[in-house]
Amino acid sequence: MVGPNRPQFVLFGSSIVQMCYNVGGWGAMLADLYARKADILLRGYSGWNSRMALQILDQVFLKDAAVQPSLVILYFGGNDATNPHPSGLGGHVPLAEYVENMKRMIVHIKGLSDKTRIICLSSPPVNEAKISEIFGAAFDDQARTNEGLCKYNKALIELCEEMDVKAIDLFTAIQGKDDWAESCFIDGIHLSSDGSKVVLEEILKVLKRVDWEPSLYWLAMTPEFSEDSPYYVVGPDGKNTFNVSGHICTWQRQWLNIE
Repeated sequence: MVGPNRPQFVLFGSSIVQMCYNVGGWGAMLADLYARKADILLRGYSGWNSRMALQILDQVFLKDAAVQPSLVILYFGGNDATNPHPSGLGGHVPLAEYVENMKRMIVHIKGLSDKTRIICLSSPPVNEAKISEIFGAAFDDQARTNEGLCKYNKALIELCEEMDVKAIDLFTAIQGKDDWAESCFIDGIHLSSDGSKVVLEEILKVLKRVDWEPSLYWLAMTPEFSEDSPYYVVGPDGKNTFNVSGHICTWQRQWLNIE
């Protein structure tokens, strides 16, 4: 354990989460914005579905842990929504079971502490033509289609409304970008930097708008060790130092006007 203790944000999900620390990934950008404010912990497992997540849920989120997360960003569904393979193997999980699995995960995470918040991410769309171009017919018998993803997306959004949990409709948000099919993916499935920017923007919108105490919005949180110091760089007046603890760098300014 490294101190001082900061709020912990846990990103838990399948490949959309595991790959979010890639260059330009939404997890990497989130960690950058929350430097000196929160620890972003990655628990991403490519290829996993909600059944697999349930099997290890209490190993990732221990009920008796001394420190519980302030925020869990939860994503499963893309692999669940693939078409069932004739062998019975593969990632597909029937819709009703998927909803029940997500419900059980939400209940477990909610029970960690009174201050543990949850944001669920729904499955983004896919570029089906790009998937065929890159992977050929390799996944035709367990295809990932926008028709299937749309059903799982709607079911998750409805579940979150019933359980009073914040949900982000990535299926709709990503398609709001004019050239989404070409710009938002690296392979038709996984997110590019442009796609990741959509995810980050939607997360920041929730964190800014929601009435949580304490606030988990990056601009509302105090940087760690934010006191003035005579050892900081000397300002233009030659007499005072410039406190850089809350400095917002050039690239971060694009996230200042989230509505």
